Amino acid sequence: MASPNNGTAFTGRPPRWPWLAAALLLVLVASLWSATADAQGLPKISLQIEDTKKGGDAAVSLQLIFLLTILSLAPSILIMMTSFTRIVVVLSFLRTAIGTQQMPPNQLLIGLSLFLTFFIMAPAWERVNNEAIQPLIADQISYQQALDRGMVPIREFMLKQTRQKDMALFVGMAKIKQPRNATEIPNTVLIPSFIISELRTAFQIGFILFIPFLVIDLVVSSILLSMGMMMLPPVTVSLPFKLLLFVLVDGWNLVVHSLVKSFN
Repeated sequence: MASPNNGTAFTGRPPRWPWLAAALLLVLVASLWSATADAQGLPKISLQIEDTKKGGDAAVSLQLIFLLTILSLAPSILIMMTSFTRIVVVLSFLRTAIGTQQMPPNQLLIGLSLFLTFFIMAPAWERVNNEAIQPLIADQISYQQALDRGMVPIREFMLKQTRQKDMALFVGMAKIKQPRNATEIPNTVLIPSFIISELRTAFQIGFILFIPFLVIDLVVSSILLSMGMMMLPPVTVSLPFKLLLFVLVDGWNLVVHSLVKSFN
């Protein structure tokens, strides 16, 4: 029976060279592993839990646990205490308003939101690096002093973007004394106040973004209804006009410029 490709005979047995190559590769890896083991020994990972009678040793352990916890919560901190929330919500509203469903994809929207967050938060993070991280690396301040100094620029950014009404809401629910100044506002009150303020601002911007695209949908729907083309989905016809309008007005430039300016 002839082969459908080159006319060569088909024997029904798979070629042997892939198996030979895999066997040679395994032999080579095994020989290198054995040589490394003989020369340096096998790698070892040990975890020890011991009793301590010194407060300093316990404090170091607690600081290590605290540091690992902070690293695990770093994505949440980036989302909740920076400009990321407003940006990603607005871009999601923009995609929904245009009606392109999954275009741009979620990965692209999140990536753009992250880089815009880095751009907007760069002055605050530069202050954190100069006032907290670098002195800590140089052993000029303690961990607690570095944490306190590092929170100052972040708190200033959040306070600037937080509404007084939202702040009063959480102060009342926390049942604490009325803060006399910004330094007396605890982070447990400031952070949720900042988040809901960001969501409110993002929804306001999203409403404005929906208006021109909604007008296009209404016009297209009216035209199709007057022509008796009720079986044709209006979204199918309006989508090219939405994209054309967005490109003609240089939409990405306008949206990004408005987002960045909204934090000033």
